[in-house]
Amino acid sequence: MLHPPAQPALVRLINMRAVFDVVHAEGPTTHPEIVQRTGLSKPTVSEVLSQLSERGLVRGVGRTSGRRGPTAQLYGVDPAAGWVLCLDVGREWLRSVVTDLSGAVVGRAAIRTPGGGAGAVIDELQSAARQAVAEASLSAQDVTQAVVGTPGVFRPGEDRFSLAPHLLGWESAAVTGEIRRALVAPVVFENDANLAALGEMTEGCARGRRDFVLLWVGIGVGMGVILDGALRRGASGLAGEIGYLRLDPVPEAEQRTGVPPAWGAGAFEREVSAQAVVELAAELGVIGADQPAAVFSAARAGDPRARQVVDIEARRLAGAIASVSAVLDPELVVLGGSVGAGGGDLLVDRLAEFLPLISPFSPQLASSALGSEAVLVGARALGTRLALDRLLGVSGREPMAGDTRTGPSPVATPMVAAATRGSAPFSGGAAQV
Repeated sequence: MLHPPAQPALVRLINMRAVFDVVHAEGPTTHPEIVQRTGLSKPTVSEVLSQLSERGLVRGVGRTSGRRGPTAQLYGVDPAAGWVLCLDVGREWLRSVVTDLSGAVVGRAAIRTPGGGAGAVIDELQSAARQAVAEASLSAQDVTQAVVGTPGVFRPGEDRFSLAPHLLGWESAAVTGEIRRALVAPVVFENDANLAALGEMTEGCARGRRDFVLLWVGIGVGMGVILDGALRRGASGLAGEIGYLRLDPVPEAEQRTGVPPAWGAGAFEREVSAQAVVELAAELGVIGADQPAAVFSAARAGDPRARQVVDIEARRLAGAIASVSAVLDPELVVLGGSVGAGGGDLLVDRLAEFLPLISPFSPQLASSALGSEAVLVGARALGTRLALDRLLGVSGREPMAGDTRTGPSPVATPMVAAATRGSAPFSGGAAQV
């Protein structure tokens, strides 16, 4: 099949993106190294570096030393070219960081998630954002892109959160607009488990993996799905909502009612969430186990009742992982969240024993390397891509809530992915805004 020739402006953007990706991923980089990494000609790389310098995205950062032969100019990202505000709306904490375009954190804040409904949460979210921005000596108007990681999902064509039962009023149609007004900067929203998966792929235990899932088990339960190196959402934006997985047949009495259920926490979430772990520990007589961390601490100290809790939790998780593996066949399953990452080696070791007993699939198992930072690390990676799109003039419209993808951007083609493969987690692709 013949394709129409690419337009000069499009080719220029593709080349600028390819060169920037290499410089961003590799750190200070020489002209010959960029040529080698991108496959572009020497004159083209020279021209692109000049264009990136004119836009304030790349700058000279010294010369090589300690090498044989003449010294060479080193190019690096100009960190002050753009600023990314990353926010994690947790059920217990509201966390924010501000990063420069190199990805370095320059401001940070954390505030307890208040009760009292969505309005109170948005007010405190704004406070967390202001504190982080102020610590970076910036104003809200300086922020190039904001990314909000949140419980809930977006159905296609909607501008509201769905399936977010743990935050009172969070599914109201007014919430996304109120957050945009509170943050001032251009905003995109993304499911927290999805961002955690992107974080693990960028800087965590899934670096270099193209097919894996992150099973997020905490107050809520969800799953980020990465297949062929891209985040997958499904036809209705609900891919990975594993909290609603049914591992038992639907009772006949339920089938006869004909009344659609009021979806709150799903059946699987009720079995494995942080609350389920605490309730199980209480039933088995674990002393002082008011948080999952206390249960796991007791188990590590040798408490037999706490170890029984771990065994039951691992068996329940194994059933879900077996189901997911039969459908997706992931290379790796990462456990995240206060239960998944908190249980860490305890859960991984028991899962490695239980899973082969119930499934012929044998994905590798790991606990999150990033812990509670996973969502913010994913937001930082996504926000940097979106900020670069904005600075390069790729986007001509404001992002809609939930309108983010890690597949090809409007300027991405296979040549970019081939040119920069292995250099950056999102080489050749960015979230579309």
